[in-house]
Amino acid sequence: MSNEIILAGVVFLFVVAAALVVGLLLTSGRGKVDARLDSLAGKARPEKVTQIARATLPKMGKAIVPEDEAERTKLRARLIHAGLYQPQAMYIFLGIKLIMLIIATIVGIGLTLTKALPTGQALMIAMGLYMAGMIGPSFWLDKRKAARQTQLRRGLPDALDVLVICLEGGLSLQSSLQRVTDELRGVHKQLGDELRIVDREIQLGVNIGEALRHMAQRTDLEEALSLASVVAQSERFGASMTKSLRNHSENLRSKRKQKAEERAQKAATKMLVPTLLFIFPAVFIILLAPAAFEVQALFVNGNK
Repeated sequence: MSNEIILAGVVFLFVVAAALVVGLLLTSGRGKVDARLDSLAGKARPEKVTQIARATLPKMGKAIVPEDEAERTKLRARLIHAGLYQPQAMYIFLGIKLIMLIIATIVGIGLTLTKALPTGQALMIAMGLYMAGMIGPSFWLDKRKAARQTQLRRGLPDALDVLVICLEGGLSLQSSLQRVTDELRGVHKQLGDELRIVDREIQLGVNIGEALRHMAQRTDLEEALSLASVVAQSERFGASMTKSLRNHSENLRSKRKQKAEERAQKAATKMLVPTLLFIFPAVFIILLAPAAFEVQALFVNGNK
């Protein structure tokens, strides 16, 4: 019984530590202004723990930064695709991974030295936690990127519709983009933040097509890249921007509808797996169990 309690406590500590560091990574973009607004609103947060973790994690992450520049660039691009734009995001991410690996090592050594479990089981648990520390943060990063891209895809057609309305109302493309950014932040926050960055780049002298291409690179979104191409070609060849954006919005909605239909078609195939694994065995047991008991009874009576 004590061994089970120790094992449950170890697993609980690992889960709490992982949740803590992931939560710190998620909130790492909050600055002094956000903290001040929270204090004015009466929202207390554990500032001491947060500050210590934010000061410690980057230092730990620097110890395992890849030496290859290509690997660092690839990791930084993955973080940007997931919406982690903070300068310290890479070091915090690596620090989280290092902490999880250290915890896995400590768990394995502790279980082995205390003999709470046999050596083989302790090593298996330690290896499982070690693999979770290696793969878990990357898996979370990919899931965050996919969820972010889904939100951007949902908001992009709406943004184009509002942009077309502003253009038809007589506003310039830059003024229309600023208006769309202000209107969209309350509905599609992530897309509004990206368009805010686009607007800032335009104010710094970058043309709209290039700024939208930068957004496509940050989000790794095919729809954003096609939007940048449409805007760039319209500006280059003098085509009607309103008509081009309206057609592009309709194409995006058609693609979204096609993907929804594709997922609906796949649902029937995916249902086969739980049906074969859970429903059919239960049906066979209900149908065949009485016959099996009767056959067993016949054999028993025959032997008598």
